[in-house]
Amino acid sequence: METVCIRHTDLPGTSRLFADFSYHFDRVAKFYGHDPHKTESLKAAAKEVQYPDDRRAALVRALRAQNGDSESLKRLAQPGTVAVVTGQQVGLFGGPAYTIYKAVTAVRLAEGLSAHGIPAVPIFWLASEDHDFPEVSHTYTFDTAQHAVRLHVDAAHSGSQPVGGIRLEHPPIEELQKSLKGFPYADGVMAAVEQSYRPGATMTESFRALLQSLLSRMGLITLDPLDPAIRAIWAPKAAEALTAAPELKARLLERNRELAAAGYHAQVLVEPKTSLFFLLDKGERVPQRLKDSEFVSLCDRAADVSPNALLRPVLQDYLLPTVAYVGGPGELAYFAQSSVIYEQLLGRMPVVLARSGFTLLDARAQKSLDRYKLSVTDVLVPEEALMDRLARALVPENLERSLVDAGGEVDRCLTHLTEELERFDPTLAAALQKSRAKMLYQVEKMRRKTGREILRRDARAGVDAQHLIGLLYPHKHLQERFYSILPFLAKHGMDLVDRVHDAVELSCPDHRVLTV
Repeated sequence: METVCIRHTDLPGTSRLFADFSYHFDRVAKFYGHDPHKTESLKAAAKEVQYPDDRRAALVRALRAQNGDSESLKRLAQPGTVAVVTGQQVGLFGGPAYTIYKAVTAVRLAEGLSAHGIPAVPIFWLASEDHDFPEVSHTYTFDTAQHAVRLHVDAAHSGSQPVGGIRLEHPPIEELQKSLKGFPYADGVMAAVEQSYRPGATMTESFRALLQSLLSRMGLITLDPLDPAIRAIWAPKAAEALTAAPELKARLLERNRELAAAGYHAQVLVEPKTSLFFLLDKGERVPQRLKDSEFVSLCDRAADVSPNALLRPVLQDYLLPTVAYVGGPGELAYFAQSSVIYEQLLGRMPVVLARSGFTLLDARAQKSLDRYKLSVTDVLVPEEALMDRLARALVPENLERSLVDAGGEVDRCLTHLTEELERFDPTLAAALQKSRAKMLYQVEKMRRKTGREILRRDARAGVDAQHLIGLLYPHKHLQERFYSILPFLAKHGMDLVDRVHDAVELSCPDHRVLTV
């Protein structure tokens, strides 16, 4: 596979916080516990993990019940073993492709740590507690013509029920199969999906089975926090958070002010009335609207407490011997806020690293980029702008040079004439200046019309443009955030996950483009 790196600052939608996290960490260092770009950070974080034997034994028992036995669990059972953690909502058919990129990044990091004397295992946190079913009930695949296909599932859902326990009576298997028809490896993909998404299985059960199927050789452990055995382990720390609610809220409000003063955004809105806690009650996830001083009354139900997005990672890293967390840009922004909770409740914080990001190119897309002299970032624009770029690339060199020269000559003549008029009559010079932009616009308009006429005569160009847009910037989203991994596997083979795993470069902060 060919690999090209793109800086995140060249991608649409990159926040200032994530850009500085990636390339100027010194600017955001005060919001995090460790610098992820320094190799010694992982060693320092591993030394900070103080994880008692009884908690480790209880955790391993709970994870064995969820996963079955494995070499990774045997390693986790050993004192001193740390965890590299990542996670994602349990979305339909695995959710966006970046779910897999998160997982393989965590696997690679755990492998690297183990190879350098720090025994580590990768753990995937199944975000089954979330109750936003519409967000996880759909995904996108594409067909052989590179047309996006939306797949969704309906299920009985109250609106506050954790999504992990929702049963899928009719997962859209046939619709997926139809969308993948014609791809050379579709049968292998469908076999894995049909084995995972059985009618009547829950969202968590299906998601976990598919993830384990795709990453079977990589030793990934999955963790469902809705498991009562898991919740019993973190209950003491949840009770401590309930007792400390007033101070935690005050710290978060101050942190949000610090982020705003530094020119960054707060990923999670925190107001004086904001609650950090939900309660799992009779199958529902109910927000708790108590006064901060009243949360202590819930301590006897600490195992039923469900944390919000800012408190969750702290309880997670009490539960686990976490040395590092692998997350996307939004999650990394959570940690900039959560670090004040880490400081109070844990006294330590894991290294927070950005997941590897990928755009997958097929041979046809690469040929089109070469033909039209485009980079991947040239395609990440509105369709009209891309068509202009393609048109310009098709204009014959001599004609393009003549059009450019004409514009330059008009500009030079107008500049000279303006200077002469300034000396003769400044009011006439001012009038010419008003007309100047219109004249230059007409020259540029002719240049664009020439390109569009050539584009009209070249039927292939329009087809190529649609393929590039459909693959690289569908519905104005980055590929990894829009499509499931499944159509890529159907197109390029089930071993694509292994190839992506091998392409992860932990020392490189950039987004990576792979031609497969």
